[in-house]
Amino acid sequence: MATTRTFQDMLNEYLPNKLLKEEILKRDWLLSNVEKDDKWKGGKLLVPFKAAGASSVKMGGLTGATDIAEDLYVRGSIDDYKELWGSMIFNHRDIMDHSGKIVEDSFLKILPDAVEDFMEYIKMVASIQMGTGPHFAKVTDATNAATGLMIVDHIDRFVLNQKVTLDDDNSAAASYYVTAVNINTDTVTLSATRGGAAADVSAYSVAQNAKFYTDGADTTFFTSIRSVLLSAANGGSSTVHGKSKVAYPFLQAVNVDGSSITASNILDKLFDAYTEVRKKAKGKADTFVMSYKHFGSVLKLIENKANGAANWQITVEDKKASLYGWDEIVVNTVKGKLKIVGIQEWDDDVIAMLDLKSMVFRSNGFFQKRKNPEGQEYFEVRNTSGYQYILDISLFGELEINKPGHNGIIYGISY
Repeated sequence: MATTRTFQDMLNEYLPNKLLKEEILKRDWLLSNVEKDDKWKGGKLLVPFKAAGASSVKMGGLTGATDIAEDLYVRGSIDDYKELWGSMIFNHRDIMDHSGKIVEDSFLKILPDAVEDFMEYIKMVASIQMGTGPHFAKVTDATNAATGLMIVDHIDRFVLNQKVTLDDDNSAAASYYVTAVNINTDTVTLSATRGGAAADVSAYSVAQNAKFYTDGADTTFFTSIRSVLLSAANGGSSTVHGKSKVAYPFLQAVNVDGSSITASNILDKLFDAYTEVRKKAKGKADTFVMSYKHFGSVLKLIENKANGAANWQITVEDKKASLYGWDEIVVNTVKGKLKIVGIQEWDDDVIAMLDLKSMVFRSNGFFQKRKNPEGQEYFEVRNTSGYQYILDISLFGELEINKPGHNGIIYGISY
């Protein structure tokens, strides 16, 4: 019996060829643009909010000493950071065949691009959660669910052999593995085991809002911009870091109904929403964050308006941005300078209007490779089929949105 080797077909017998790989887009706009504090060592983190300011003003005399309104501060808190772990595994035989000799850190050299790509994938998972919530895809058609087939709204977020959690409003959550991904039909095939036969997942339906989660994210997940900015009535959370939104206006982001938005009027609606947020919000929410579907509609309208109206000036923020998985443009109008960002990890039904200074991602060292006391960045496992080495990458942290009222969000978009 031979020991296990995974990369046998890829290795050259004489020279180590550069391995071909599927390019993974960098989908971590939020983590790349939000302020970061990597010195939080865990435990309860206090988040102070200014709930009310001094407001005692009187015409014709002084306000009575016992009637003066004081500044009101409340202490929200984050109980502890969330833990995200990513794991890779390498086989001992592959390291021997690839390097020709065994040294302590050889597995770190066998597939340098693989480790880096996996880091980008982890960042994408974290960015989706912190942007639009714990689920990363919704089921849009479950007609053939009995044969393991589900049509989803974000096919780009599925990977072969990926472990997912499937849940809906009236069924228990269960784990499945992705055995096939059809990009052109937006269909994934699910199995109860990795590489196994198709599973019957007909218990999960569109009517009951069936959704896909990263393994474990149905119960443990990062705070999201979507949940904080949306009111409870519009699908958001009822509290922010432990404090009721309705009790303090400071915790309430401006919610704008987007049900009337279409591909032909989205640009005008964005500026209407911007005007509404500027009237009610306290910060400078000058960054629109949206899905590529809406970003494409905006670009078409901008081109038409820019060609026909002298008061529109369109400039590209960063021509290299698309290489990193997102695109940014700046629109200069009589109402000011606005940034419009299209990103892969955003949902179609909401568009956020963000003041990025109102939030910070706090962590304990940001992303880190796990090391043992001897400084080795891998864990060795002995099997009858050979030795394996496991690499673990962690992210301990939480998104703190300390000024929710400085932001706005458009909800209910359905075109």
